[in-house]
Amino acid sequence: MAGHSKWANIKHRKGRQDSLRGKLFSKISKEITIAARHGVDPEKNTTLADVLERARAANVPKDNIERAIKRATGELPGMQYEETIYEGYGPYGVAVMVRVVTDNKNRAVSLVRKTFEEFGGSLQGSVAWLFERRGVLTVKVAPQQDHDELLMKAIDLGAEDMEERDDEVQIYCPAERMAAVKEGLKQQGVVVERAEATLVPKTTVPLVGREAEKIIKFIEKLDDQEDVQEVFANFDVPEELLAQVG
Repeated sequence: MAGHSKWANIKHRKGRQDSLRGKLFSKISKEITIAARHGVDPEKNTTLADVLERARAANVPKDNIERAIKRATGELPGMQYEETIYEGYGPYGVAVMVRVVTDNKNRAVSLVRKTFEEFGGSLQGSVAWLFERRGVLTVKVAPQQDHDELLMKAIDLGAEDMEERDDEVQIYCPAERMAAVKEGLKQQGVVVERAEATLVPKTTVPLVGREAEKIIKFIEKLDDQEDVQEVFANFDVPEELLAQVG
């Protein structure tokens, strides 16, 4: 699972920067609107519940959240968003999937394609088979926490794997079990910092030096686009390089 957290960690560092706060709010608001189309009751719509939790963690204003929900129900006029996933290969054969939520598909695909081409990639070819949808929970671990005990607790709840990283642990489970694993861990006093159903690469492409720097710049440029909600890629770069990002 070593590849998943690379870009995820970059995203969360970026999200904490005040200069990016407005862009983060906009992306989360779009997610709320998309999720709320399937029901506005978080107890019955787990996707909406997860997005609302992310919104609160990011300090998205309550008014923004309410407007996003009202756009979904038609109570407020607004953009008609479409959701699309583009697949392709970035530089060095890295598989990339780009999830877009946009009111203008022509604009979105044009900007995404241009970025791929700028970095020597190609927005064509199917790469979905290189990823699998899984639940990923990031847990803050106290120094005295027994990792083996934590893993056993998670497995009992339906988790399948765990990856240690400094003072954090990432727990992997089937996407449909994520809510149950999260709630079960919380009930046992475990601090779950983030939980998301996401695409995890089955294999990764290790990159170092200038190649690693280039792939990060490429993914960052994609993620900074207004229409791009999420970027999934199967690169693996050194931790010390990630520490310089954001």
